[in-house]
Amino acid sequence: MSTSRTRGQRAGLTRQDVLAAALALVDAEGLKVLSMRRLGAELGVEAMTLYHYVANKDALLDGLVEQLLAEAAEPQAGSGSWQADLRDYAHALRDALLAHPNAIPLVVSRPAVTSRNLEIVEGVLGVLHDAGFPLEVGLDVLFSLAGFVVGQVVTETDNRVEPSEQVRHLSDVDPERFPLLSEAAARAGDRAGARSRFDFALDAMIAGFASGVTG
Repeated sequence: MSTSRTRGQRAGLTRQDVLAAALALVDAEGLKVLSMRRLGAELGVEAMTLYHYVANKDALLDGLVEQLLAEAAEPQAGSGSWQADLRDYAHALRDALLAHPNAIPLVVSRPAVTSRNLEIVEGVLGVLHDAGFPLEVGLDVLFSLAGFVVGQVVTETDNRVEPSEQVRHLSDVDPERFPLLSEAAARAGDRAGARSRFDFALDAMIAGFASGVTG
């Protein structure tokens, strides 16, 4: 890294550079190592220089949530199917979170209302409103969808028994005592994976959202 600069110099950085470096650091070493001093060292500047780009540590953490959400490509109006738009957004959000498991606790714990995040929410609401959802219902849909995706990802990254393992254990039950469980496990096959369960629940949720469309 280059020699640290004085606190007044911006070193040619941008806010995006700072957030990207912070996320890379969290990806590599976890949230516990993230500090303004450590991030400054990673960027080759003094910690005080970072305050030109983020007001404080809380703003930095909010920016990390913003980075994660921005990686999920927001749905674009005009695809012809709000269901497809929501499905694509849910998968993009899931992929973004799974790519940064060390940062997931921030998404769970911080509302992170930044301008960029609000733009993402505005875009999703626009898709839903154009499809006939009242704005307040569209907001319910958005929060419900995001909560579902985050909850699923937390479960997937919690290092517990994989869905396929759960099914395998069920296949070992006594078929005479638990005939339904035994047969269900035998039929599960490829449906046992985390992605398959995610898709199954997502499709059911989107189908239920259709009741909120007016007109």
